[in-house]
Parts: sequence; structure tokens; C-alpha cells
Amino acid sequence: MMRSLINSTLNDPSNNFSNNSSRDFSHDSSVPSTLVVARTMLTIKELTQTVGCGVTPRMVRHYHQIGLLPQPARSNSNYRLYSEADVQSLQRIMALKQQGFQLSHIKPMVAALSQTKRADHLTEQLQQQYQTVLQQLVKLRHTATALEGVIGRDPVCQSLQAEALAKSRQLAAETQTLHSSTDGLWHPLDAATYDHPEDFQSAIQRLLPDLSQRPEIEVDVLSHLVLASGDVSLAAFVRFSADAIKAARESLSAGCTVVSDLPVITTALEQTRLVHLGCEQATLIDDPHIANVAEAERTFWQDASWQQKLGDLIDGNIWVIGYSPSVLMKLCEMLESEMLESEMLERPVRRPALVIGLPIGFSHAPAAKQRLMQLKVPYVTTEGALGGGLLAAVVLNRLAASLIEKPDCHCYLG
Repeated sequence: MMRSLINSTLNDPSNNFSNNSSRDFSHDSSVPSTLVVARTMLTIKELTQTVGCGVTPRMVRHYHQIGLLPQPARSNSNYRLYSEADVQSLQRIMALKQQGFQLSHIKPMVAALSQTKRADHLTEQLQQQYQTVLQQLVKLRHTATALEGVIGRDPVCQSLQAEALAKSRQLAAETQTLHSSTDGLWHPLDAATYDHPEDFQSAIQRLLPDLSQRPEIEVDVLSHLVLASGDVSLAAFVRFSADAIKAARESLSAGCTVVSDLPVITTALEQTRLVHLGCEQATLIDDPHIANVAEAERTFWQDASWQQKLGDLIDGNIWVIGYSPSVLMKLCEMLESEMLESEMLERPVRRPALVIGLPIGFSHAPAAKQRLMQLKVPYVTTEGALGGGLLAAVVLNRLAASLIEKPDCHCYLG
């Protein structure tokens, strides 16, 4: 009951006092003109009159000295000036005093509320800033989509595109009403997409940045990730460890086990190629009823047997993690412990052959990926929240395909 009363007092002190701080002092002759800074600014005397309850200017100055009230703003004539927030702060203090609390107890209570409000305010500001950035990204995404639609057209569409642009320039010169006159010019371009298959390879070559210095197998993986996601910018966020391609080819050639975090990823892997390579498959959380990442996270933490199973499957296998960030985080934790123990006991380290770490999430997933990139283990991952089961499966599928299609390729050794 007392806690409820305190919270009520701290959050809404106006329930205990009348609030007259909205009074307009801009035309009050009793206030020096130098003090009339804004409608809500009060002198120390006006502050005490507004709060009432026996508070005096001397008490207010004392509260400043002991840090119970923050130092106020000052006018050009060095008068103390108080705002609506100061009124509410003093009201809270006086309300708590009336309830019998000593100043030594009131100070941490008011400070805690102030910190909470500052944190809430900061969160609100960050949310507003994020929405602003997101709106800018949406606009840029629309622009990028329009450019992709032009740059990514195959040769058949490009010939029609050139004709349409030529006609649009002619109309612009003749009528000066390009926008209204060219609406119909793009319809033939769209119509041209109906009579032939899309040339993905040529579109990707024109849209991706220069990857000539990257290994051929890496470029192949990046190209298929871009196609799977529909996002060309994804290529800039994918990270391969220096030994990732080599480790993948060696372990797949040796017929390693491929471990997925969820059944949905296991089913997305190309079974035919893995069987051809002699690779077996395993699923960590092999519960077919798990439908989303939230359920996977809860299941992993509620049942310790999954974590035990993770430890049993850690050595020599390729891990494909595309949903649960906790699985990747726990894998990294076990690897760190394993490396420390192996150093102390002078024994070989039990570690995965490769970790494809692309879990989803906005806080735990980026942290898990950063942790993975700091370990001495081959990996393929992304920076930030980008990821997902489909993308994780694409990486493994393309690594397996490149091994079968180009078994003698050594581009990654350069």
C-alpha cells in the first residue's frame, strides 16, 4: 500500500497540491522585466507560492545545496528562474515530506525517478531518430529499386528501354511536359518481360559492386544471397573468414555432418548434393512443432537437453544456424570454454569445421555474430540483424554445389 502511495506521489504530485504554474507573469508588474523570459518561468518566491504547503525560499535554497533539487537557470540579473518541471519536482519533495519521509530518504527516491524519466526520454528520442532514418532508407530503397529496374534489365528489355528513352527526350523537347507525356512509354518495357525468361546472371553482374578481387566461390555465394533476398546491398554486409571456403570444401569432401538449428533449415538444404558428397544431416532442436524463432528461443532455454546435444555435436561438423541467436551464442560460449580447456590440458581443440551463423533478431543476433567473428573458427556470417533460415541454407547449398561443379577450383587459395 505504501509503495503504491509513493509511486502515485512521485508520478503525479499534482494529486497532492494545486498547480498554478501556468499563470502568465509576462504582464505582472511585480516581476522585474529582466525576469520575464517565458510564460512558465518563475522566481523563487513565485515557486514557493505556487507549491504552497509551507515551503519557503530558504528551504528551496537548502534543497539546491544538498542536491535534492537541481540548480536552476539564471536570468541576466542572476535571479533564479524555475520551470514547470521544477514546480513538479518540488511538489514531489513536499508530498513525500508530508508522508513522513526524511530528506535523506527522499533524495534517492527522486533521483531514481529522474533517471527513469531520462532513460524514457532518451529511448523516445532514439525511436524518433530511428523512424527518421527509416523514412530516409525507404526513400533511398524506392530510388534504388527504380534504378535496379533499369540497370538490371536484360538485353531484350534494354533495346526497348533505349527506344523509350529516345522518345521521351523527343517529347520533352517538343512539349516540355515530360512527366505527363511519358506515362505510357514504360508500358512496352513491362510488356517485354512477359515473353522471355529473366537473365539473372547479367542483372547481378551489372548491379553488384566490383568483386573481382574476391574468390570466385565467394562471389557465387554472394550472388545467390542477393537473388534469394532481393537486396543487392546485402553483399556489403556478408563476412567470410579467411579460411571459410577452404574449410567448407575440405569438410564436405570428407563427408562431414551438417547440423541445422531447426527442422525448417534442414528441409531447405539440398539433400541430393549432400548425399552425393556422403554428408549426413542432423537437427539440433528436432521438434517439428516449432514454427518460429520465438518458440525456438524458448524451447532452447527451457530444455537443457538441447544445450547438451549442442555440445555433443560441436566437433568437426558444419553448423547452419539461421534462426535462433541463442544457439549461436551458446555455441560461441562453448567454443571459448573448449579453447581455454584445451590450452590448459594441452589437448586438441574440439571445434566445428565451419559455422554459417545467420540467426535473426535485432539485439542478440548481432551480438552473437560479433562474438563468432572474434573466435578462431571458420565462419560465414553477416553484420547486424540481416540473416534468416533461407539465407543460411543458400550459403551451404552453394558451397556444396561449387564443390561438385568445380572440384579442382583453388581460387580461394590466392
